[in-house]
Amino acid sequence: MNRRRILFAASLGALATALGAQPAESPDEVLLPATVTPLFPIAEKGHNDSSPTWAPTGKLLAFERAEESRREIVIVRPDGSVAKTVYYQPNPDDTGLAALLPGLGKSVSYNSGIAWSPQADRFVFMSNAGEGNYDLYLGSFTASAVQRLTRDPAKDGQPDWSPRGDKIAFVSGRAGGAKLFLLDVATHAATLLSKGDRPYLYPRWSPDGQRLAAIAGDNEHHEIVVFEEVVTAKNGIVAKERTLTTWPHDDLGPSWSPDGKRIAFYTNYNQENDPKVWALVVVDARGASPTEGDGLAAQIVARNVIPDVTNGPAWMPDSRRIAYIRNDTRDYSPIYVVDVDTRKSARIATGTSINNDLSISADGVLAFRAQVEQWDRIFLVKLAD
Repeated sequence: MNRRRILFAASLGALATALGAQPAESPDEVLLPATVTPLFPIAEKGHNDSSPTWAPTGKLLAFERAEESRREIVIVRPDGSVAKTVYYQPNPDDTGLAALLPGLGKSVSYNSGIAWSPQADRFVFMSNAGEGNYDLYLGSFTASAVQRLTRDPAKDGQPDWSPRGDKIAFVSGRAGGAKLFLLDVATHAATLLSKGDRPYLYPRWSPDGQRLAAIAGDNEHHEIVVFEEVVTAKNGIVAKERTLTTWPHDDLGPSWSPDGKRIAFYTNYNQENDPKVWALVVVDARGASPTEGDGLAAQIVARNVIPDVTNGPAWMPDSRRIAYIRNDTRDYSPIYVVDVDTRKSARIATGTSINNDLSISADGVLAFRAQVEQWDRIFLVKLAD
C-alpha cells in the first residue's frame, strides 16, 4: 500500500481532538507528516500569533504577536526558544514626534512585515514607533537598537530584501498613491521604480535578485507585473516592466519558485464567473503571458483555494510542489500540497483547523497559523518525505 495513503496516527488523532478539529470525510489522498508541533504550548492564552516568516537560512522564524492593541515581532529558533523580540519605540534623543512633543507621551507601537537579509543577520520591518507614522526600520542580532531607514510623512511598508543584499523593495505613498521604491541598503537613498498612476503592492524579488514581481491595480482588478533586469544606472533605477496577466479577473500574491523559473499566483478566473472563487495558477516566469479562457485554465494547478495575499503561494524547496489552503468549510480550511506538473493534490493531516499563513523553510519545514480555542497559534510540520 502506498505509505502516503494513510489515516491519522494516534498522536495526530489526539492532537486533532485537543484542537477541536473534526475528521475529514474527503476521499483525497492524505499525507501523514513526520511531526506536527506547536511552536509554543497550545494552552497559552492572551495573545494571537500570525504571519510566520522563515529566514533564508531556515534557522530562524519570525512571526507577529498581537496582545490587546500591542503588536510586536517575535524571532524564534525552530525549537521555540526566543532569539529576539522586536518592539520599537523611539529613544528620548530620537528626532521623531515623541522627541519634538514629549508631553504627548507614547502610544502603543505597531510592528509588522519583517523581511530578512540574505544572511539572516539583519532584518527590516515596518513600525509606527508609537507615533502614528509608518516607516521602515533596520534591526540586527548584534545590536539592541534599531536604525530608522525611512522618514517620510507618507506610509512606508511591505519591504522585501533583495537576495543580492544591496536593495530593499518597498511600497510608499510619498509619490501619491501606492508606488514601488527601491532603498539602497548602504546609503538609505530611496528611488522610485514604478511608473504611471495605478497603485502597486506586495513586491517580491526573484531568487537571483534581478527581477521583481508585484501586483498592480486597485479595487477588484489587480494584475501581476514583473520588473525585468532591475539595475542601478547613473540616472536612477532601470527596469523593464512587463504585465503578466491582462484579463479582467483579479490576480493576487505572486510568488517565485525557488529556482526562479516559475511564478505562482491566485486568480478568481472560473467558468462560473464567481469573483469569490479562487484558483492557484503557475506560469513560466520568462515565457509568454497566458491568455484568458483555455490558455489560463491550462495553467490552473488547484481550484477552490483561499488566497494568501500577503505571502503568496508557499513553494516547497524542490520548486515542484506548493502548499495551499483549500476553501473547505466542512474540513475547516485544510492544508493541501499540489504537484504543479501532475496537478495532483493531497491533504496534509495536520490535525489543526482554520489554517492560514503558510511559510516553508529552505529545508522544507512548513510553518502556519491555526486556531486553538479562539486563539491563533503557530505550528511547524515536517513531511515524512
